[in-house]
This record gives sequence, structure tokens and C-alpha cells, in this order.
Amino acid sequence: MPHPSPGSSAAVPVLTRRCARPDPPPSGRTDLRLALAADERTRLRGRRRCVEGTEVLLQLERTVPLRPGEWLGTGDGLLWVQVQAAIEPLLRVRGAPLALMRAAYHLGNRHVALEVTDTQLTLLADGVLEAMLQGLGVQVERSQGPFAPEPGAYGSAGLHSYRHPHSHSHAPVPPEPQP
Repeated sequence: MPHPSPGSSAAVPVLTRRCARPDPPPSGRTDLRLALAADERTRLRGRRRCVEGTEVLLQLERTVPLRPGEWLGTGDGLLWVQVQAAIEPLLRVRGAPLALMRAAYHLGNRHVALEVTDTQLTLLADGVLEAMLQGLGVQVERSQGPFAPEPGAYGSAGLHSYRHPHSHSHAPVPPEPQP
């Protein structure tokens, strides 16, 4: 159901559906594109502006982050929006396999979101991390491009970064059995 936009009589389409690919377009269906940064793809509720300028409201079930190429639709299926990875400032890290493993270890200790391939690590640009990586002896190149970090070993829906305060809660450890 469309929601009225503040200060306007125009309704904002509400996107409530997710799918890999919508059915073939019926007459009157509109397709748009929504370019989102990696962190934005973890927030499944709220207003967004499509590449074409159309404002939409996400009201998606809070599950896994949005994936580039995924489609979001209105309940009636008359509007479909394809998720795209926005262009972001990145650091591309290359080096010998052992040097890359050391870099990944240190970045993991800082809860840095990483995109991992056989030959490089990619992370969001950060001057402090860039200096640390250079100190580890790996090659660091600044670039721009889409960022698709690993989802996490435990299926985490959010991106953690050392730059954002957060807490972790764990179940209490049971006492050791008495002999």
C-alpha cells in the first residue's frame, strides 16, 4: 500500500517483496534500480531514492542483507526495483598468500567487513587501516567500485566495523561439573 510522502500528496510505493527475478512483466509494470552501499543493503526498512529519482519505502522482513541483482516489489507486483551495489571508495589489498592471511587476520580482529578472493582482499577505504596494511608489507591500492563483503561465518545480517560502537552478548558459561 502506498504511503503519502511528507509535504506531498504523491504516494510513496512500499516494497514488501523480495525475489531473485520477478515474473515476466505484465502490461503497466514499472522496473527501477536502487543503488545501495554495502552497509545500506543491511537496513531493510526506511525510505530510499531510486537511480531514476523515484522515492520508495522499504518494509522488508528483517533477515539477510539485500544482494546486488535481487528484486524488490510492491504487494501488487506493479513496481519492481532491482538492487545494485553502489560505487564506494575501496582499498584493494594484494600480496603473497601468507601476507594476505596476516592482513585478513588483523582486519578480522577489528571486525572489518571484507570481500575475499584468491588473490586479494577488498575493504572500504580507511586511512588508519591503509597505514596498518602498508606496515604489514602488502600492496594497497585505492579504487572505487561496488563492494560485496562476505556475509560472515555465523550468518550475521549486519556489517561490523571497528569504527562503529557495538556490543556482543553471549550466553553464560555453565560451571564446570564437580567430581
